[in-house]
Amino acid sequence: MLDIREIGRDPEGFRQRLARRGAVAGLDEIIELDARRRALIQQGDALRHAKSEAEKGMRTADKAGAEFAAFRDQMRSVAADIKRVADEQKDVEAQLAELALVLPNVPDAAVPDGASEADNAVRRVWGERPTFDFEVKPHWELGEALGGLDFAAGAKISGARFTVYRGALARMERALAAYMLDLHTSRHGYTEVLTPFLVNADSMRGTGQFPKFRDDAFETTDGLVLVPTAEVSLTNLHRDDIIEAEALPIRYTGWTACFRREAGGYGRDTRGLIRQHQFQKVELVHLVAPDASEAALEALVGHAEAVLQGLGLHYRVVDLCAGDLGFGAARTFDLEVWLPGQDAFREISSCSNCRDFQARRAAIRYRAPDQKKPQLVHTLNGSGLAVGRTVVAILENYQRADGSVVVPEALRPYMGGLEIIA
Repeated sequence: MLDIREIGRDPEGFRQRLARRGAVAGLDEIIELDARRRALIQQGDALRHAKSEAEKGMRTADKAGAEFAAFRDQMRSVAADIKRVADEQKDVEAQLAELALVLPNVPDAAVPDGASEADNAVRRVWGERPTFDFEVKPHWELGEALGGLDFAAGAKISGARFTVYRGALARMERALAAYMLDLHTSRHGYTEVLTPFLVNADSMRGTGQFPKFRDDAFETTDGLVLVPTAEVSLTNLHRDDIIEAEALPIRYTGWTACFRREAGGYGRDTRGLIRQHQFQKVELVHLVAPDASEAALEALVGHAEAVLQGLGLHYRVVDLCAGDLGFGAARTFDLEVWLPGQDAFREISSCSNCRDFQARRAAIRYRAPDQKKPQLVHTLNGSGLAVGRTVVAILENYQRADGSVVVPEALRPYMGGLEIIA
């Protein structure tokens, strides 16, 4: 959530920054309501002063005289006006709070200009694109032929965009999550946390999923929500907390199943594992002091890259343009892995600096040594990685002419030494 007072101090500056991402809708109403809020505050201050003067006059006037009665009537009238103004101010502030929840974050100055993913900037490429002397297959054909991916069974027991894993590929999914968690905890200094798969609406609101993306969520009848990402639960561990400065930075990693209706992906990626209603992901979350968040984003991207490098997968790092940024992100770098079966790079991790956008919504603060009042932390999050998409990348990049698939060396200790899936 953006700071309404900051918007009020520089409305044109915010208009220009939000216009970069094509998201100025609602801003004018916020500016008007904030001006009304500030006017009501001034009006309330003036009325309280008038009430104080009337009360002062009552204390010095003769209680039996006309002057006392006039001061008393004035005080009562002003008191009624104070209540009226306070009620209106409360109503205006409630409207502001609702509007602020659907206004997206502003892009950092370093974010490239652009309206869509076509305008994103490739920052670097790692590894070499694999070559094959046979016709490559997409992962859904490979997985079905190996008996490891059963899309029909997923559809039978659950519906479209659900998949059943079997045998070595079921073990690969489990092995990848363990490999990622071990890498992030042992090499990158994260604390592993296993959080609930169900969260409340306050948690979804705290990280920006509600109210903007409510239609994409799976909600239970008693108000709980299946997590769309562990970012929600990991970040909300510190909702309403004041963290001591020496406890920062905080780095959490966690594995969860993730659940999304994929309403925005209707008609896209209808085959295979790329866009599922249920998938697994290892998430990375940072809570840092504001002056450390840019360095934290660079580190976060590097930690996600380390997984791809360890698995020997060709990928590129993409700097998202302003028009392609996610709702809560001030800057985002996507990792896109090469998929030979689709002859394309596809996103496998998205690493974002949210600045204080989520912290303001979730009231996550820290005690800065040079400040009297607690200050908002900066939050960052990224996939480290999306497990199902990593299975896709391994199947397509490590396939052989006979339809078998080589297990990357780094993963073999987690798969009982298995080298080939055939």
